[in-house]
Amino acid sequence: WDFLILFFCLPVVIFNEITKKRLLGDASCRIVPFMEVSSLGVTTFSLCALGIDRFHAATSPQASTRPIEQCQSIIAKLAVIWVGSMTLSVPEILLWQLAQDASPVSGVVTEYCAMKPSSNLPESIYSLVLTYQNARMWWYFGCYFCLPVLFTVSCQLVTRRIRGTDKKSECRATKHGQCEGHLNCTIIALTVIYGLCTTPENVCNIVVAYMSPDMSKQTLDLLNLINQFFLFFKCSVTPVLLLCLCRPLGQAFMDCCCCCCEGCGPDGTSSESSADSKLKTEMSSSIFFDKPRETPPPLLALGTPC
Repeated sequence: WDFLILFFCLPVVIFNEITKKRLLGDASCRIVPFMEVSSLGVTTFSLCALGIDRFHAATSPQASTRPIEQCQSIIAKLAVIWVGSMTLSVPEILLWQLAQDASPVSGVVTEYCAMKPSSNLPESIYSLVLTYQNARMWWYFGCYFCLPVLFTVSCQLVTRRIRGTDKKSECRATKHGQCEGHLNCTIIALTVIYGLCTTPENVCNIVVAYMSPDMSKQTLDLLNLINQFFLFFKCSVTPVLLLCLCRPLGQAFMDCCCCCCEGCGPDGTSSESSADSKLKTEMSSSIFFDKPRETPPPLLALGTPC
């Protein structure tokens, strides 16, 4: 979803700022806010799901007794996160519409997106959209800022409380404990980046809600542009942060890139390197679930019949 934001929303916003014309017209005024709010929802619920996963990993028995999570279960969780985020963002499609404004000096007509529900909507839907518009500021702040931050912090505190100092000191000496520490640091880093990038938008929303009559349209447009570029910055940093901090994911990504560049040749060197990378990836812990490490089979002595 971060890549969708960068490849679709970012060019539309830049084109609008340069030409003062809205690319794709009224459709982009509805799709861009929908995708941006959906991105906040996907990140919010993903952080909550990762917090639950880390809490489950900390409170479960030994790593070797935890079963591997099935692919269908992971796909179901991702479907709930994505469908739920897009469902909560549907009011954004009905809230925005294209508007035009002529400059009093030059007379040039500029296009912009206005937060104004269409009067052609049915009465019941129109009232719901107006209610969403009035509660939009606090809904943003509560669901898309407070929820992921408080959820991640509480999960980390409860996890450390349950582990205890003795158990934590014993686990840090093992390789599995180090992998758990890397994954916890990854989730904390994602939450910090998300919190820093969404704080200006929430502050601006609260300020604009109480001081909008005293602000000019140019100031409001500038604040909106700054908030959008903070979102684009978050979408750019998050994949890089995941690839750098999560070693198994970064190694798998580099293997895929090298395989695509080399054409996946069947030579012995590439097959040997792919086998080594596969073995390393299987022995390391994944970011979504903990894979139990199996003990290797005992080696038999060569040349003996027994």
